[in-house]
Amino acid sequence: MTNRIIVAELLRIAAKHGGVLEPAAVVQAARRKSSPLHSKFEWNNSTAAEAYRLWQARQLISVTVEYIGRGKRGTLQKVFVSLSTDRHRDGPGYRTMTSVVANKTYREQLLEDALADMKRFREKYAQLKELAEVFAAMRKVRKRRVRG
Repeated sequence: MTNRIIVAELLRIAAKHGGVLEPAAVVQAARRKSSPLHSKFEWNNSTAAEAYRLWQARQLISVTVEYIGRGKRGTLQKVFVSLSTDRHRDGPGYRTMTSVVANKTYREQLLEDALADMKRFREKYAQLKELAEVFAAMRKVRKRRVRG
């Protein structure tokens, strides 16, 4: 199935709902076996339920923070981080942020992942001229990284 068919179907669903594409409407439309989206979903409820629990676990891990420091100098920091090198077909693996920052190889990978995230952010929001200063700062970091 081509991407055009999927885009057309999603646009059709959005138009049917006043221009807003909601996931529940997509799932509802995809239930029909004749839908071009049907094969994109897991319809076995046991398999889907387990996949959802894994997604919930990833969400829980990714939002877990702890307060580091004392008083006003303290900050909330992520406890776990997923390095791109720890991601695989069954989903990401996670390491403690403290162990990543303390290890030269892992820290380097975290920095590379951050730079890749910056690039995706810049590409996603390139149309927003209000972020020009942010993009300039990102370019400066990237240049420093290339030189350093």
